[in-house]
Amino acid sequence: MKTTKAFGLMMTCTALTASPAFADFSDGVIRIGVMNDQSGPYADNCGAGSVAMARLAVEDNGGAINGTPIEIVIADDQNQPDIGVSTARRWVEEEGVDAIIGCSASSIALAVQDVMRENNRPYLIAGTATTETTNGQCSPMTTNWAYDTYTLARGSVNAQLEQGNLTWYFITVDYTFGQQWQADATRFVEAAGGTVLGSTLHPLGASDFSSQLLQAQASGAQVIGIANAGADLANVIKQAEEFGIVDAGQQLAPLGIQVNNVYSIGLEATQGLVFSAAAYWNSDDETRALTERYNAAYDGRYPNESQLVTYSAMNHLLQSMAAGGSDDGVTVMEQMRALPVNDAVMHDVSIRADGVVMHPMQLVRVQTPEASTGPWDLYEVLGQIPAEQSWRSQAESACPLFTN
Repeated sequence: MKTTKAFGLMMTCTALTASPAFADFSDGVIRIGVMNDQSGPYADNCGAGSVAMARLAVEDNGGAINGTPIEIVIADDQNQPDIGVSTARRWVEEEGVDAIIGCSASSIALAVQDVMRENNRPYLIAGTATTETTNGQCSPMTTNWAYDTYTLARGSVNAQLEQGNLTWYFITVDYTFGQQWQADATRFVEAAGGTVLGSTLHPLGASDFSSQLLQAQASGAQVIGIANAGADLANVIKQAEEFGIVDAGQQLAPLGIQVNNVYSIGLEATQGLVFSAAAYWNSDDETRALTERYNAAYDGRYPNESQLVTYSAMNHLLQSMAAGGSDDGVTVMEQMRALPVNDAVMHDVSIRADGVVMHPMQLVRVQTPEASTGPWDLYEVLGQIPAEQSWRSQAESACPLFTN
């Protein structure tokens, strides 16, 4: 029997319905957990914005499936693996959470994935970048909706290589996510005949990057690759502008950056950066319409890439539950793989055996201040990178879920 409690840092949003519960839903409630950093350095990457997108998807599915109400529960993992794991275990083993949509640090995601595999509950990753969730440590219960260090590094590195920039120096956050990101980027650089001249690490949540930037300058590398995210990324780019690094001839190449980061840093410091993006609010009429609803629901804010794909993840999860008539995890995962992903953000996208949601990436360039037509008109979309050219191929994968 599932029970409902006051969860401390968790909040609850319940879609009410007068219809009777459908018999194949286990306790009369479809309960979905949204877990991410709600208050720390990565809060702007997902945080409350991802919750807002999840709620829009619930609204678009009528707030219920076959008369069974949909409830969202929210947790702040505080970038702490022990908090993330204990929350996930409590949710699925005691409090009846049927699936989790996560945007946690890589170390948390890998640990939560184990909990979900043990309990046969779907884990939808919408903003965690480690490749291991769908590679060597892949799980039949996990899907990746946004990007990983492979897709982001490939897009950013290739954009620089096409300009003839072959020597690199990395500034990297010192934990699994950053180190894996640098390793992926290094592989692409070296495969193209380039050279990595060196790298320097920094702790998560650092504020002063002067030492790292001075070392990068002294290396003489054509490109300074930045393997971090959130507030760390913003601080590196802002301080690089103060140091005059780009004006002196070196290029900055953030391996991953989102539209909210560009907005907070400003176009003066970010103009001309080229990278791959999982989605963009201003891509077409459908994403603009969804963004208008998000504006209204979340204090006039604009969604970033992770928040947009959170909508897709929640929407497809609920549609798969409806198609299967059940919240049983194995049944839901079978339906998720059987149905194409179709919504305002993704169109006719399939889910591969390893859990990769095979959407294309968009190649974008940050606008100049003169070209931008408004505060959030930040990207020039240069084109799409097909999914097969963005994601790790089956031949490269170490995921045992692939069958020959």
